[in-house]
Amino acid sequence: MHEAEFWELVDTTREVSGGDPEDHADLLAERLSALDPETVVDFAHHFETRVNRAWRWDLWGAAWVLLDGASDDAFDSFRCWLIGRGRAVFEGALHDPESLAELLDDFDPESDGEGADLGCVPYEAYERLTGAQMPDPGVPEPPPEPEGSPPPFEDDRALAARYPRLWERFREPEEP
Repeated sequence: MHEAEFWELVDTTREVSGGDPEDHADLLAERLSALDPETVVDFAHHFETRVNRAWRWDLWGAAWVLLDGASDDAFDSFRCWLIGRGRAVFEGALHDPESLAELLDDFDPESDGEGADLGCVPYEAYERLTGAQMPDPGVPEPPPEPEGSPPPFEDDRALAARYPRLWERFREPEEP
């Protein structure tokens, strides 16, 4: 599977699902289950490679602003969700996490940012196809710490200064 095919599968299934993360995962699993096992492993390789590329403190800070806090598990899920938003959003966020203020039409922390189901999709599809667990897709483990320097998670003022566009768009307090 080439990179363009990977992104086409992600994009078309997201569009058909209306962007709902659970529906997106279900549809993607269905589409992958129609492919051969080797292609599903290739898809997993592409997906896991991108999850590792997003293992960065600056993205974790953006997730923290968007989600009003992000544990380790929430950030793992957010990275999968970010891939599910498609190539333009994913690459834009890697280039500049603040660009998410423009790249996201809207963001509901109750339903958006949740992509754990997407991360499981290739493994589920492979098992459906073969009845066996998928072999390791051959992606090295990420380093123990994310790339870059940690943002000031517990300091709202400092977070607002580091992510001004995200903060203004998604975290400004509502007027009484």
